[in-house]
Amino acid sequence: MSEQMVRDLRYPGWQKTYQEALIEIDSDKLKERVAAAESAIFNRLQAMLPNRDTVRERQAIEDALSSLRYLKRETLEFSTCGEQ
Repeated sequence: MSEQMVRDLRYPGWQKTYQEALIEIDSDKLKERVAAAESAIFNRLQAMLPNRDTVRERQAIEDALSSLRYLKRETLEFSTCGEQ
């Protein structure tokens, strides 16, 4: 991912790893990238305080997690048992 693309991200702390997962085509690497993106998102959620300033980021995180679940289910053929 280019430096310019990283600068253009609204929430680069977790979006960089998320974007890298979305563009990965190698299935073995994709598993690693999805796990890294989920970890970065989880860490960010842990650090966030519940306030109005984080509403947009929380929505972006929800959207990202939905996309990662889709990747896992459709591309990596993970089971969706237990997922909400």
